[in-house]
Amino acid sequence: MRLFISINLDDEMCDAVLAVRREMERRGVRGNFTRRENLHLTLAFIGEYPDPDAVADVMESVPFTPCRLTLDGIGSFGELWWLGVGGAEELTKYVTRLRRALTEAGIPVDRKKFSPHVTLIRKPDRAAIPPVEIPRASMEAAGVSLMRSDRGKHGMIYTEIAFIK
Repeated sequence: MRLFISINLDDEMCDAVLAVRREMERRGVRGNFTRRENLHLTLAFIGEYPDPDAVADVMESVPFTPCRLTLDGIGSFGELWWLGVGGAEELTKYVTRLRRALTEAGIPVDRKKFSPHVTLIRKPDRAAIPPVEIPRASMEAAGVSLMRSDRGKHGMIYTEIAFIK
């Protein structure tokens, strides 16, 4: 089972991300845009792991403090364009504690530095990001989700397994 831990976006944040997508499409950008139902902020990527209950147990052991997140800028990691997420100072501390707890429990976790972002598009048809206005959008993150990732006929399908406050 392919697993990751995330904060799923609320409607306001999803609408703002999709507004950026529409502007990109209006400017002729093509590529693999993230579908609305898959918009999220990844906190920890676990990958293939057979015991989601063990992951949920660790998540429950690490206290999460609700926080306000905002869209903040746009950037890229190679062939992946993203929208930045601001207001994540406390969230960054939580991610450090969460990843440490997962590692101590013997659960594999990606070691990449946490960079709060929402993936907008993979493999865009150009190298440069066109200038676009980022809508003002924010949300209260009330908890974190354990997600399962499956490859479907039309892309990835993400399913929430557990929500931890």
